[in-house]
Amino acid sequence: MRKFMVHCIAMMLVSVAICEAQESDSVWRMVKYTPDYQFREGIFLNFEQVRNNNPLPKSRILTSVDYSDRDFFQKLLAEETIKYFDGFGMRKEVETEDIWGYSKNGVLYIGLGGGFHRITVIGSICHFLASIISYDGQYYDPYYNRYAFYDYYYYNRRPNTYTKTEVRQFLLDFETGEVVDYDVTNLEVILMKDPELHDEYATLRRRKKKQQKFLFIRRFNERNPVYLPAVD
Repeated sequence: MRKFMVHCIAMMLVSVAICEAQESDSVWRMVKYTPDYQFREGIFLNFEQVRNNNPLPKSRILTSVDYSDRDFFQKLLAEETIKYFDGFGMRKEVETEDIWGYSKNGVLYIGLGGGFHRITVIGSICHFLASIISYDGQYYDPYYNRYAFYDYYYYNRRPNTYTKTEVRQFLLDFETGEVVDYDVTNLEVILMKDPELHDEYATLRRRKKKQQKFLFIRRFNERNPVYLPAVD
């Protein structure tokens, strides 16, 4: 009996050691983002999956679209809902407008304003362009479907008030996942995470701040690199 107990304790210690080694290995395999980094192909249901580079792969998606179709994601995301199997093999369904985005050929695309847009600058501060619809001379809120309450009457009359589509610039805070307009005020708020750089930017005249937005984004990203899981 005593030998059996000793054996059990030994096995438990081995298991703990293995778990700790796996955790250590996971931390060790975090790498600094570079333009050569490849995001795994699949659907990102939320921003946490982006940070972990752990999308929903094609193999777990239920669809009639040919998996080998070069336009697989465009056709899949044209549907109102996406059906898939979760990590426990349970069948799930999500509204297409509610997913964060997807990755194709290692490139990251974010869902915003009813469409999906390539993120061209990736770092602690990301930058991208998006086509946003305007209604009655007012910009359509790109987060309407995600965060506003559902108003049946208003929702069903929006198409009648359509005026135009306009390309706008946005910033993505890679720490929080927050998306904001690309302007001086929002950039200055994000730069507060680097007090020295923020103070330098804050002393510039308004015109200089506008002219040097991209310069300070690049400097911030160089000083505050993003680390992501290594891709095997």
